[in-house]
Amino acid sequence: MFKISEFSRLSRVSLKTLRFYDQIGILKPADIDKETGYRFYAAEQLVTLNRILMYKDLGFTLQQIQQLLHEEMSVEQLQGIFRQKEREMEQLLEVEQARLNRIKERLLSIEQKGYVEQEVVFKRVEAQKVVSFRSEGTVEELPMLFDRLAHYAGKQQRGMLSPIVLWKESERDETAFELEIGYVLKQDISLPTDMLAIRMLPEEPMMATLVQRVEPFVPSTACIDLAKWIERNQYRIKKDQPGRENYLQSPHGGDMYVEVQIPIESP
Repeated sequence: MFKISEFSRLSRVSLKTLRFYDQIGILKPADIDKETGYRFYAAEQLVTLNRILMYKDLGFTLQQIQQLLHEEMSVEQLQGIFRQKEREMEQLLEVEQARLNRIKERLLSIEQKGYVEQEVVFKRVEAQKVVSFRSEGTVEELPMLFDRLAHYAGKQQRGMLSPIVLWKESERDETAFELEIGYVLKQDISLPTDMLAIRMLPEEPMMATLVQRVEPFVPSTACIDLAKWIERNQYRIKKDQPGRENYLQSPHGGDMYVEVQIPIESP
């Protein structure tokens, strides 16, 4: 039998950790002196401790390790636990690989342009209620379509937030887009004209987004930049949902920004 201090030196596990393992029941001392309270460990417990350390190195939680050590399991149950851990690690690798790709993309941008581009950000977009009208046209026609939207909305604009554009490729005209121009609603409104309709945009679990300052009379490249980034990083654009553009006014006035949102799926 070894005192806890001797067991700590032999196993190279700290006294604090051994006491914690005792507290949660994952590795209790073989004996405790009733008079002194000293903990004693048996030599065979080094094998158990090495198993604990091995499982920790494989990424198992202490709760999972306790289950592996103390519950009678069939071979099938053990295989199931390890396969689940395998799937978790594969998912983590995918996330880290995507992060590594973004780092490489940033490095390439710095090398080519001498500055850091704005970051592409993944986000979940909640469902949004919008008031809008549909049209078909080109990017160059957006200012005219926004004027038409303002005319349709009239005094009801007080119940509306930022302008939003939804777009996808036209099936009839390769040079045009199917567009939906509208406002995000902050409250329910009565429609000022039957040219507008209210609908709920669905939640999107995975949007690639890019924010860019909008220059007056200069077409924004944010959509093209984001689409190229998605292609380079081997993500897939969801075909059944349109891309979105949210137009945001700086809180200090003046500058206008556009946030392009493209729904994507993992490679």
